[in-house]
Amino acid sequence: MSSPSVASLRLPMLPASPPLSRRAIAGVTPSAAAPRALLLQPLAPKALAAYHQPALLLHQRRRHGPPPVAAVTASKPVLKDPKKYQEWDSMTAKFAGAANIPFLLLQLPQIVLNTRNLLAGNKTALFAVPWLGMLTGLLGNLSLLSYFAKKKETEAVIVQTLGVISTYAVLVQLAMAESMPVPQFVATSVVVAAGLILNFLNYFGWIPGTLLLLWEDFITVGGLAVLPQVMWSTFVPFIPNSVLPGIISGSLAVAAVAMARMGKLSNAGVKFVGSLSGWTATLLFMWMPVAQMWTNYLNPSNIKGLSAFSMLLAMLGNGLMIPRAVFIRDLMWFTGSAWASVLQGWGNLACMYCFNSISGEVFFATSAGLLLWLGFTLWRDAIAYGNSSPFSSLKELFFGK
Repeated sequence: MSSPSVASLRLPMLPASPPLSRRAIAGVTPSAAAPRALLLQPLAPKALAAYHQPALLLHQRRRHGPPPVAAVTASKPVLKDPKKYQEWDSMTAKFAGAANIPFLLLQLPQIVLNTRNLLAGNKTALFAVPWLGMLTGLLGNLSLLSYFAKKKETEAVIVQTLGVISTYAVLVQLAMAESMPVPQFVATSVVVAAGLILNFLNYFGWIPGTLLLLWEDFITVGGLAVLPQVMWSTFVPFIPNSVLPGIISGSLAVAAVAMARMGKLSNAGVKFVGSLSGWTATLLFMWMPVAQMWTNYLNPSNIKGLSAFSMLLAMLGNGLMIPRAVFIRDLMWFTGSAWASVLQGWGNLACMYCFNSISGEVFFATSAGLLLWLGFTLWRDAIAYGNSSPFSSLKELFFGK
């Protein structure tokens, strides 16, 4: 949003004196009348600069225009070196964009393998891929796509879009192998098509507000219904197999969304309900490595079936998005990326090392690389914002300025 031009601003006026009589005007010399005339004129551009000084906001991205006048009047820290800030802005955006490469490589082998099995007529092999788990990941990608489209984070939008497309490609293969039921596949196809179109329109600002709210309500209810059910199913058969967690949480989500739309909640409550879809998607992705490590604990022999290269790609893809999340002070994005990089990537590599599936050289080299990358992120971010300590970035991220 760009700030209004000078011509359209309501310029501040100084209080004028009462109108003078003709006799008083005639008796006033030009030198004495000049100050009175100035009192009735708008402030000059130099004087106006004291009221309207464009500043570089902490959360302003390079794609955004100058901040509104109302935002400029608020107190903000002064950047010591705007050039370094802009350089770090550009670098973090490129890092986030580069995350597409490892994420695409992570899904591509599964797509190729499924294609070979379908061409060979080996449909049974595709039953090893759980379509419900893929559907959960797809819902998470759609939720995060909506979140980043609203924030106009182009690189993150591309990452989530590729995630939706690649996951849907796997579901198409599972439907062709009759592993995924046709009604569920048709419903999923409709949701994917609607989600991609609506988020595309939302990114460019071409979607009506009412339609956008309906979509956000849908993914909020869907995410809250799926998340507890996935968590519950992870610990079956140690706990009874039941769909009650999903039904209960989904019902509560419908009630919360309905109350928010009917104005029954406070402003803080409406804001909280609006943030649920993004956090739900993040928690879905955060739960995936937990479920994998739980499976590793129950069946250590399954660790030999894990691919160290896949875990490395997961750590690399999520790690590349950490700098951008820190830079724009997005706690949700940082939490999901850091958690996935540490647990899904490094954590599973640690399990593989403990059970002698990978060498110590590979594990310790990977650990050192991750620590150096996190240290570089905090150090470079502190320089961009002019902070004295790298930990100041984390403090601002979690607690604000």
